[in-house]
Amino acid sequence: MSASELAEWSEREERRRRRAPWGVLALVLLTGVALIRNGSGEFDVGPPQPAAAAAPAPDARSAPSAEGLAPASAPVGLSFSPADRVRIPAIQVDAPVTPVGLDADGWVGAPPPEDPNLAGWFTGAVSPGEKGTSVIVGHVDNTRGPAVFYGLGALKKGDRIEVARQDGRTAVFEVYGVEVFEKSRFPGDRVYGSKGTPELRVITCGGGFSKQNGYDGNVVVFARLVTGA
Repeated sequence: MSASELAEWSEREERRRRRAPWGVLALVLLTGVALIRNGSGEFDVGPPQPAAAAAPAPDARSAPSAEGLAPASAPVGLSFSPADRVRIPAIQVDAPVTPVGLDADGWVGAPPPEDPNLAGWFTGAVSPGEKGTSVIVGHVDNTRGPAVFYGLGALKKGDRIEVARQDGRTAVFEVYGVEVFEKSRFPGDRVYGSKGTPELRVITCGGGFSKQNGYDGNVVVFARLVTGA
């Protein structure tokens, strides 16, 4: 994508977002809808699964709790800018980011599976660092081996996620919860709902695996913005 095409696309996204607030988009398009349908499951040792202790506090599941809310001194949010790269030092992720939308069946799209080190920013949500909940997705594996978010389930509270944006700024998020949800019972309102502050969800496949249905769950990382340099 050339610089002029990128600028034109960014302007279209900004206009579209003003017409359709993310909170409405989440309820109309995503509540209860499972995420990316991917993963080969062809490896003897599957991806790490979130530890029970990593889940958000129980009282954060239906309403924001002290743990689920950003501190009073947290950044208020950045302006719109597409994601360019995601880095997660704790699991050695350093990957470019490409825009993804919804596929023909209403599922969140994923990056091309043949590129194992590529993540996707969901353009139906805010950009990382904006007020609201942004979403980055990626494959857990492909037929050749582990992919970009294979280790996502090993993240712990306090780990950092850095999202470099195309405006030159980097949105830094701190993990406050990691959990796996059955795709058939995916809590879209809890995962995508805005808490009024800049948050991030990083999502991949996880849980059990069968050749017929693939992975039966999604690993979801909950994180909040701590700085936007």
